[in-house]
Amino acid sequence: MNGLNKGFGKVEIALRWDPSPSGEPSTDLDLVAAPYPASDPHGDPAYVVHFDSRSPDGTITLNRDSQDGKGFGYDEVMTLELDRLDERYARVVVGVVIQQHQARRTFSGVGNPGLRIREGYTVLAEDDFGGVLGAMAATVAEFVRDGSGPWEFRPGVHGFDGDPADFSRMMGFSRRT
Repeated sequence: MNGLNKGFGKVEIALRWDPSPSGEPSTDLDLVAAPYPASDPHGDPAYVVHFDSRSPDGTITLNRDSQDGKGFGYDEVMTLELDRLDERYARVVVGVVIQQHQARRTFSGVGNPGLRIREGYTVLAEDDFGGVLGAMAATVAEFVRDGSGPWEFRPGVHGFDGDPADFSRMMGFSRRT
């Protein structure tokens, strides 16, 4: 990379879905993000940001949390301030979890799901989860850097079929290259 490449700074991940049909349990999708230390970028996350939480330093924030998909446009929004994230972190993985309230639910049972990742007004990626319809969770983005260099974006939606608690612990393992 040349000296003019600033990498990514402030990134927004937005999630939308339609509410469940009348009489069915509500559908609850959650954004989850985890930074990984440079000393072990594919090991355990330093911490996990999800509903009712934010990063200790305020660089990863869940700005909007929906439990039912009722709303206009994007129902759940998370902001990553990568340009402020401490140099000890070399990787951030973002995922989406379907809460399993009353019955097993996969992306095929979620009405009109959508994902948008952007920096400012520039859309970096969009997806409809069509490639992971049988999954109960998915990683949706990975940001990596070498040392104090610029952040790079690695797009891609990768499904996970298992308990949501296991997903937050294992979501970083799935993207080894």
